[in-house]
Amino acid sequence: MYRADAAAIAAGTPGIVLMENAGRAVVAAIERRYRPRQTLVACGPGINGGDGFVIARLLAERGWPVRLALLTPKSVLKGDAAEAAARCPLPIEPVTLELLAGQSLLVDALFGAGLARPLEGMARSLIEAANARDDLVKVAVDVPSGLSGNTGAALGVALEAELTVTFCRKKPGHLLLPGRMLCGELVVADIGIADEAVAGLLPTLAENGPDLWCRLTPKPRLDGHKYQRGHALVVGGAKTTGAARLAARGALRMGAGLVTVVVPEESLPIYASALEAVMTASLADYDSLLADARRNALLIGPGAGVIDKTAERTLAALRAGKACVLDADALTVFAGQAERLFGAIRGPAVLTPHEGEFTRLFDVTGDKLARARAAAKQSGAVIVLKGGDSVIASPDGRAVINSNAPADLATAGSGDVLAGFVLGLLAQGMPAFEAACAAAWMHGEVAHRLGPGLIAEDLPDNLPDVLRDLRRRTKELR
Repeated sequence: MYRADAAAIAAGTPGIVLMENAGRAVVAAIERRYRPRQTLVACGPGINGGDGFVIARLLAERGWPVRLALLTPKSVLKGDAAEAAARCPLPIEPVTLELLAGQSLLVDALFGAGLARPLEGMARSLIEAANARDDLVKVAVDVPSGLSGNTGAALGVALEAELTVTFCRKKPGHLLLPGRMLCGELVVADIGIADEAVAGLLPTLAENGPDLWCRLTPKPRLDGHKYQRGHALVVGGAKTTGAARLAARGALRMGAGLVTVVVPEESLPIYASALEAVMTASLADYDSLLADARRNALLIGPGAGVIDKTAERTLAALRAGKACVLDADALTVFAGQAERLFGAIRGPAVLTPHEGEFTRLFDVTGDKLARARAAAKQSGAVIVLKGGDSVIASPDGRAVINSNAPADLATAGSGDVLAGFVLGLLAQGMPAFEAACAAAWMHGEVAHRLGPGLIAEDLPDNLPDVLRDLRRRTKELR
């Protein structure tokens, strides 16, 4: 928040005004959720602590029983934080564990999003004691103390908040795990920082959502036909047949005009008996299928097998310039020879690894966002680094964090469906980055609507409701 505050101040908004606005926003969020109770506001020496002084003053003015504690001597305070402290009539006590005893609500205003070191001393002890109490409501200002606002990592001990109130916009740490879990409910408050004032502060980053790609979603034409909606190929294997079938159904539900599963000759009866609207073809015809320009998008990996043939077929598809989605075995088979894979990319490509597949393919370090960006740049492909906090990154530096995936998606086959969703959008001509973003968000949205008990087969068949809502939204945006 420091850089955002500084930008707003430079644009003409006094820092103390921002601090007062932030304090009011936190108090409003607290009062909407909780009745007055014994409250401790714990402040640090910086801007976050300044917000805390405003919060303590306003809660006390509203009749809340409040005690106010400061981690450092008052003489350390400077600038707006010192002014906020001077405006607060409450006695300022040192932070102690004894002070926490008997309190029902803790407002954590110790450290904000810019923290880059583990908590130490009394700050650490206070957070540990607070986390140990299930009966204590914990409210964080900006981010829970101990959490990196840039990476979502806990820097040692971090507060496990029930409510976090941040300002201006979400930070990566609010969206990436474990930060998203540590924040609890997240409220983003407008405190008077204009978008223009902070537009250039961070790399291009956003939370994934329809506003980013809705206008680019494919729209069938009344005078169109199925061949104009793309013909997608899904390369399957002989043994794990369910993976390719799930992906194919996902691509078809997403709107691809035709979908063909290309599998070993001996497996054709298995696939044909389980798929109706999806066509089947033999891998013996693979080269001729690639040569047909009407087959414009291809997925390989789910159930393909970690074998030399999978590597050969993947490279052939990439060199043919098809829009390609690579998942599972098509990634693992290139462990230790990533440059061979990347060098074959000629057209749009989306790689959808989970953490294990990612580390086998990429030798990059850093937080999840940084690693996904580095991988996209290195490979020349869009990367979907999957998880409860999937990061989608483009070679041009754009990146989004997908934060709508519920825990219910941790079920066999859900990743295969996601790959199929991406394929279906690529087949219809959607740009690779936007296709990956849209597919990931819709995957999560369908899962949210289904809730507990979902299985992978449910995801494609419940996609139409989400597509219908998105189509309505797109019309409203025009």
